[in-house]
Amino acid sequence: MTRSSQQGFTLLEMVCIIALIAVLAAVLLPALARHTSRAQLQAYALEAATVLKTDRDIAIRRHADVATLVDAHARAIRSGATAQALRIPEDVRFDALLPKTCRQYAALSTISFFADGMSCGGAIALTRLDQTYEIRVNWLTGRIEIVSRAPFAN
Repeated sequence: MTRSSQQGFTLLEMVCIIALIAVLAAVLLPALARHTSRAQLQAYALEAATVLKTDRDIAIRRHADVATLVDAHARAIRSGATAQALRIPEDVRFDALLPKTCRQYAALSTISFFADGMSCGGAIALTRLDQTYEIRVNWLTGRIEIVSRAPFAN
């Protein structure tokens, strides 16, 4: 039999092809966009609610006002009482409905909590594809709740 009548690949050719595929995968996989799953979206909502609840609890305990910073432009929620900060990924829509004034002062992108448990209220919505979690702060009671709902209409 001559070389021209043989069919198939040699072991060396197979190893080269597998190595080439591995190199391409190593280069291309990190470049693929990582998307936030529904479970991760829910975890972000829970963490945001935890930051708010912590600030409310500390305001009551310390008998002092505490303001949680809600910066939709920077996609961050930062505790006013602790060093805790939450960054929201780019693929999650971040909307905030905040008061313009709180106890006759400019609210400045914050949700404030007071020693008596009250708040100036506000709402934060995190949306990814067809799922939205809204974190609501009741102005009268300071109570924080998470509501799952349909996304905002555009």
